[in-house]
Amino acid sequence: MTAPQHKPKVSEREARQVAEAAREQDWRKPSFAKELFLGRLRLDLIHPHPQPAPEDVERGEAFLAKMRDFCETRVDGRLIERESKIPDEVVNGLKELGALGMKIDTKYGGQGLTQVYYNKALALAGSASPAIGALLSAHQSIGVPQPLKLFGTQEQKDTFLPRCARTDISAFLLTEPDVGSDPARLATAAVPDGEDAYVLDGVKLWTTNGVVADLLVVMARVPKSEGHKGGITAFVVEADSPGVTVENRNAFMGLRGIENGVTRFHQVRVPAANRIGPEGSGLKIALTTLNTGRLSLPAMCVGSGKWCLKIAREWAGAREQWGRPVARHEAVGAKISFIAATTFALEAMTDLSAQMADENRNDIRIEAALAKLYGSEMGWLITDELVQIRGGRGFETADSLAARGERAVPAEQMLRDMRINRIFEGSTEIMHLLIAREAVDAHLSVAGDLIDPDKTLQDKAKAGVGAAGFYAKWLPKLVAGPGQLPNSYGEFGPLAQHLRYAERSARKLARSTFYAMSRWQGRMETKQGFLGRIVDIGAELFAMSAACVRAEHLRAAGENGREAVQLADTFCRQSRIRVEELFTRLWSNTDDLDRKVVDEVLAGAYTWLEEGVLDPSGDGPWIADATPGPATRDNVHRPVR
Repeated sequence: MTAPQHKPKVSEREARQVAEAAREQDWRKPSFAKELFLGRLRLDLIHPHPQPAPEDVERGEAFLAKMRDFCETRVDGRLIERESKIPDEVVNGLKELGALGMKIDTKYGGQGLTQVYYNKALALAGSASPAIGALLSAHQSIGVPQPLKLFGTQEQKDTFLPRCARTDISAFLLTEPDVGSDPARLATAAVPDGEDAYVLDGVKLWTTNGVVADLLVVMARVPKSEGHKGGITAFVVEADSPGVTVENRNAFMGLRGIENGVTRFHQVRVPAANRIGPEGSGLKIALTTLNTGRLSLPAMCVGSGKWCLKIAREWAGAREQWGRPVARHEAVGAKISFIAATTFALEAMTDLSAQMADENRNDIRIEAALAKLYGSEMGWLITDELVQIRGGRGFETADSLAARGERAVPAEQMLRDMRINRIFEGSTEIMHLLIAREAVDAHLSVAGDLIDPDKTLQDKAKAGVGAAGFYAKWLPKLVAGPGQLPNSYGEFGPLAQHLRYAERSARKLARSTFYAMSRWQGRMETKQGFLGRIVDIGAELFAMSAACVRAEHLRAAGENGREAVQLADTFCRQSRIRVEELFTRLWSNTDDLDRKVVDEVLAGAYTWLEEGVLDPSGDGPWIADATPGPATRDNVHRPVR
């Protein structure tokens, strides 16, 4: 059968409804971050710091030792950067090591690592070559293993997981040339072909691992018909199936070794047995997979922060200006302090979220999203500060430094490699909206009909009664709390003051959200600047809490406790300055003026400002044609041999 030859036309409201339907609607388990946005610092959910089981530690440490040896002896990061390719022998070595199956259960031939140790392994591998970190993460965090682990049938697990654990590389295909974070417009079609198969047609963009993948998770739209619910659906597709063509291997600013491409499907027959979950559940599967899958990205940001701290320490202690090391100059010293304190907090956030994911006693969808958002933003700032500390040498390539006799420090490469993290797996802007939707879920649950313009007056009246009851109980609790008592959180010693601040700020954050709901009601979802700042405050408060809990744990365990408390204290003081600025900007900002300027820009009112330069861009459409049909380019798919 032939797939539809057009993209779905959807309104903004319809697009939001599709996204809303894909959300996990229920909160069956407690969430520290959700409570934080509601004005409650539920420290009992994260303190004492949860710890892995001894057998998990033993297994994880043993694998880390093997991974470290492999990376030190068989990985040449500079070669990967120069040739924009991970050598096949390195990929095959990773397979032999079992790195493809780090998160896969041992009964399927995997390593059975916890999320905590999976993160540590990714950080280690990513420090040797960020391209290797991306390869392993795309394969396991969002590729075939994780969706099957969560939603696959036993037959699918038995069939595919042993392959993914040892031999087969997988990729996740959702994005299309004209579809990014708005899946309602997804055009790739999966048309039922009898009882036992679907026929796929469409084009997928930015398929990380897609050029070398053996297995693909593909999101495609099943048309609604008799016997078929339809909707966006997930499939496992063999990459060498007839009609699958990798039309291009994309090249990027950074991560030059990743095998990322454009994949075309033309009349690709996929067995119905390869469908993951029921029809229409594809987006829910994707979002649920990302709940923990997102933790791989901040883990690698932590690894980057650790490396940046090492280089900053060594370089700033050796380089002298005006009679003393540059680290002793306050302007540079402040940057080093920021790098050290923030790396400590990022590791605290990521490890805490990962351990909670392993224990499965908390709902960590917001925690993981905050870790991704905060890790990518702060990781970028850390790397940028390192380049600044290195000065001209930070801008110079490692090969150039080596050619003239200096240490080959790839700071400029790290900056290029890090930049994508603010876009990968949900851009910062999208993460703000995603987290904000979860953060205001309680408000929308009680006031949804009240602020919905399509609801009747009767519905609104009924919702008003429910909302009044909720807020009558909730609002008084936001007036006072432990944060105002001088002895609260005393077991944290000098860090108690920061937890009291976090508790007060959580209540202030919840009050601010309520005021905004009252002021804008149904228009709240359009106030993206406000929502972004709300989320950023929540991220800072989560980071402060995690840093304090980690420092106290290390102090009690006698593991660099004094230094950990000092780093946590410094981070919290830096964070509090950012939080106060964000609170001010909730109500004092240029959001309205910005919207007016954008209207003028789009209307062409400022084209005179663009004069006096040349545009070096080439010709061509802004968005490539993705009309379904047979491939017109050579297949550059290249399985690793």
